[in-house]
Amino acid sequence: MASGFFVLLDDIAAIMDDVAVMSKVAAKKTAGILGDDLAVNAEKASGFASSRELPVLWAISKGSLLNKVIILPIAFVLSAFFPIAIIVILVLGGLFLAYEGAEKIYEFIFPHEHEESEGITEETLTEEQILEAEKGKIKSAIVTDFILSVEIVIIALGTVIGKPIMQQIIVTSIIAVVATIGVYGIVALIVRMDEAGYKLIKFSKREKSISKFIGNILVKALPLVIKSLTVIGTIALILVAGGIFVHYIPYFHHLSEEINIPAIIKEFVVGLGLGFVTLAIINLLKKLFKKKETTA
Repeated sequence: MASGFFVLLDDIAAIMDDVAVMSKVAAKKTAGILGDDLAVNAEKASGFASSRELPVLWAISKGSLLNKVIILPIAFVLSAFFPIAIIVILVLGGLFLAYEGAEKIYEFIFPHEHEESEGITEETLTEEQILEAEKGKIKSAIVTDFILSVEIVIIALGTVIGKPIMQQIIVTSIIAVVATIGVYGIVALIVRMDEAGYKLIKFSKREKSISKFIGNILVKALPLVIKSLTVIGTIALILVAGGIFVHYIPYFHHLSEEINIPAIIKEFVVGLGLGFVTLAIINLLKKLFKKKETTA
């Protein structure tokens, strides 16, 4: 009886050890897309009155958790009864990520004119208008989060395909929860950087002091941090997409084995190449639809 109990404990320990190892692998696979998730959400959570930044971020965080509650069961059902669908979704998601990365690079090289939206501040808008603008921005952020959450869940699930369903559920759920808490926790720190800087500046009574020096750095660093996250996120998008193509599309997998260059370069080139191909096709389709609308 006692020996059976210890065997059970040993089995549980072995399962948890496997889960820990697979969770590390899944975390590495999803790290790239989390960079873009972080950049996107930091951008969407900024631009509000300082008193509203955290409430808005909390609303987006709750929406993100709800997204994952919806996505996870569907992903597990597909994994259990139709596992090939996971690979198909991964590749389609990879095309979306590659397209998004290529589009950002294209817009940087050939900038488009965008309509400047009016800032969301208490001085220019009434309270009702502020709340309405917040709702719109929150909805937009949650929709974007849904797309990114699908990719995070599917990429994490793709690392444990073929494993027992319980291990798949545990590993993927851990990554989903850690991704939400980690991303939005860091975003909260980022969007409050300038506020912390202003407080440090006000706290200091002397013209030259350490607190004032640090405060000025925090205030000036916020836009630079968001811009750098956007750049890092774009590179990460292409690398994640390229990694999906190289591992799950046989042609690129065999081609990458024949070319003797670092894997990161292969993945970036493949991701960027397919990203621009997808971008060209989508832009062509947009032009065709516009022509049909004008002739109709």
